[in-house]
Amino acid sequence: MNGEAELRALVEERVAAVAAKDPKPLAARQHPDVIEFNVLPPLHTHGSAAAETTTQAWFDGYATDIGYEVRDLHVTVDGDVGFCSFVYHVSGTLKSGGEVDMWVRATLGCVRQDGRWLIVHDHESVPFDPATGQALLNLTP
Repeated sequence: MNGEAELRALVEERVAAVAAKDPKPLAARQHPDVIEFNVLPPLHTHGSAAAETTTQAWFDGYATDIGYEVRDLHVTVDGDVGFCSFVYHVSGTLKSGGEVDMWVRATLGCVRQDGRWLIVHDHESVPFDPATGQALLNLTP
């Protein structure tokens, strides 16, 4: 398998892990020094242990399965460095009763170590309206 196919498989692993609400496969792909900028607090996390903890908390907030659909996946690879950018749709019902139905932008910076791709930089965001300062959660691709 070439680097692009391997990184596409990494993203597919993420989708499967979210569907299973299992943070272990996600944590296994995180570099020990990963930095994450998620759409949920805190502002950022550092390290694979923190990433697993915040992912588990995200999963635990849902009363239902979590819908997670990736679209517009773009992969760039140069040797042992690669980037994946995509949008994903997340949906489900929170334990608080709230409904989640939103699109998020994501970029993964990856390095191949010992033949295995690891995420070193994980960045998510949502667009906002500069006039109101409010996140625009209802935009769709």
